[in-house]
Amino acid sequence: MQVIRLYQQGLKGIQQLDGLVALGLRLYLTPVLMQAGYNKLTHFSDTAAWFGDPNWGLGLPMPELMVALAAGTEFFGAILLLFGLATRLVTIPLSITMLVAALSVHWQNGWLAIADPNSWLANEQVIASGEKLQAAQALLQQYGHYEWLISSGKLVVLNNGIEFAITYLLMLLALMVIGGGRYTSLDHLIAKRYQRI
Repeated sequence: MQVIRLYQQGLKGIQQLDGLVALGLRLYLTPVLMQAGYNKLTHFSDTAAWFGDPNWGLGLPMPELMVALAAGTEFFGAILLLFGLATRLVTIPLSITMLVAALSVHWQNGWLAIADPNSWLANEQVIASGEKLQAAQALLQQYGHYEWLISSGKLVVLNNGIEFAITYLLMLLALMVIGGGRYTSLDHLIAKRYQRI
């Protein structure tokens, strides 16, 4: 009985930290989403061409409108997430954006975002990347400044799978459920103010 009581008290103590969890999710997602939106806005024409072209792009209808919606949702949604303002509401269009990205851009590449031929999730494309990466490394070792090139990290092949988009989607869904966070969001401060009135 004593162990159960201690366990329950521990859970109550941990629940007091729920605002920090929401803050952590918000601070993680903010730069990722803001950068994605910023890139679309600053390369609007190129992004719209890619969104609209059925041969080498996504073949989406009304590409300019789609880019404006995606970029605006990501950029301005990230600002709202940063401050924890309208958190539950803003996660809805952001979640839709991540789901569309996962299904329309990344799905055909499988799960992995970074190609790892040794992963149990590796598809044919990822397995083939190992040989290509070795060939690229050999060329760079022979003709390039290989040590300088890898001084910031090892060379990898971007597989562009759904891994990151689904991870961000799950983080957004968690924020939709828990909100912006106790003590750490404008949502919390506004709710407290209106409870006093």
